[in-house]
Amino acid sequence: MILKVGIRNIACVILLVFVCNYSTFSQITEGRVVFERKTNLKKKYAKNKRMLDWVTAKSNFKIDQFELIFNDTASVFRPIESDDPDQMSWVTAQNSVYQNTLTDEKMTILAMYGQQIYVADSISNREWKVTESKRYIDKYHCRKAVYEKNDSTRIYAWFAVELETSTGPEGFNGLPGTILGLATEDGGIIYFAKEIEEMTPTTQDLNYDLGKNTIYTMTMLEKEIEEKFSNSKWGKGMFDELFRWL
Repeated sequence: MILKVGIRNIACVILLVFVCNYSTFSQITEGRVVFERKTNLKKKYAKNKRMLDWVTAKSNFKIDQFELIFNDTASVFRPIESDDPDQMSWVTAQNSVYQNTLTDEKMTILAMYGQQIYVADSISNREWKVTESKRYIDKYHCRKAVYEKNDSTRIYAWFAVELETSTGPEGFNGLPGTILGLATEDGGIIYFAKEIEEMTPTTQDLNYDLGKNTIYTMTMLEKEIEEKFSNSKWGKGMFDELFRWL
């Protein structure tokens, strides 16, 4: 009798471990992630003494809140509106990105001097190098990946395979899971997930209102900015800011 009870107890333990592991690693295909973005203004304006003196007198860092809402085929990344006025809102970009994998469409809404600029494109195809580096973000086990945008720009991402949808901040994707952490190589801009919840997005969540706005292509927008602002002292800085993540 003692032997039988022992075997039964062992079987129960094994079953419990299996159930717990299945629950822990079950795939999540829809939800909402709240991100905090931390921008190091000292690094951002390192080559602009006038701006550097101004921002460091206020604060070395600018904190912004964003949300990523997704299901298995579509996602939106956008700023979280606050009731409190932000006197420094113009210092950092407040862009939104809508993506749909079924149609291979991406709509980026750039916030530029109080205006919204709509840029239509296909979903970006980036080549990632997945590393062995790992860490937890919230309760999710993440792996680190590296994207080399060009010879001087690397982007680091931490993705969780438990969140199955391939999406992330600023329209980044292409990894086998949702990106919960994103950073420039110098640490000047860092996104990290602060809240993660399972939820079912509404159609309204995942669609934008174009209104009467003009739709640009990347080529059209680059050409217009170059024609209007290439001769100004701050034109290149504005160009780099707008296209940092694109």
